Amino acid sequence: MRKKQWGSGLLAVAGFLLYLLINEPQTAYGMHIMEGFLPVKWAVFWWVVFVPFFVLGLRSIRRITKERPEAKLMLGLAGAFTFVLSALKIPSVTGSSSHPTGTGFGAIVFGPLVMSVLGAIVLLFQALLLAHGGLTTLGANAMSMAVIGPFVAYGIYRAVMKANGSQKLAIFLAAALGDLATYVVTSLQLALAFPAASGGVMASFLKFAGIFAITQIPLAISEGLLTVLVWNWLQSYNRTELEEIQSLQKRGA
Repeated sequence: MRKKQWGSGLLAVAGFLLYLLINEPQTAYGMHIMEGFLPVKWAVFWWVVFVPFFVLGLRSIRRITKERPEAKLMLGLAGAFTFVLSALKIPSVTGSSSHPTGTGFGAIVFGPLVMSVLGAIVLLFQALLLAHGGLTTLGANAMSMAVIGPFVAYGIYRAVMKANGSQKLAIFLAAALGDLATYVVTSLQLALAFPAASGGVMASFLKFAGIFAITQIPLAISEGLLTVLVWNWLQSYNRTELEEIQSLQKRGA
């Protein structure tokens, strides 16, 4: 009887080990510039360019949370919104993927520097926890998604509010064009690293941007609409805090 129990136990352990070996997690290479795709000199270059924005973003977050500690909840919401949307990746150009970015919302509420930190943390979590890869290309991906996209979104929002005064239109355009700007920069990053044999960087850029446009334009429009819905929900239930945080980031801009 005892031998049968030992035999059953060993079979169960062997089956469990076989299951783990077959289903061993593998890096998905799902980042919008995948792991190891950029030449070393370009991977290092984008890291160097990105780091100062990250440092300034940390200072901005510290100032906001010091003056309004209750803003931490909204910071968490902005980070979670970016995490969920940017995790929805679909195949695109070889070595890359398309996805919403979700950074426009946080840039409108807190300013673009804050998103350099939140966006980088989101990309790091996706690389490590979701096995999307992209540690060596994190500087390049953070520069396009966590810096350039939020700055464009914030600039569009302020410009439309000043010219038109329609907040919903400003939010839609900011989120959609901030998303597109991320992929314009991604196309440029890929073109600089892999210039075409005929036509150089510009020819390569047009090729990458043309392929991205097929997937990214619908995603950008969808992100713009979703951001407006989230904004409306926050204004319905948390209007006062939303306005106070926006007022705080304008004073620090």
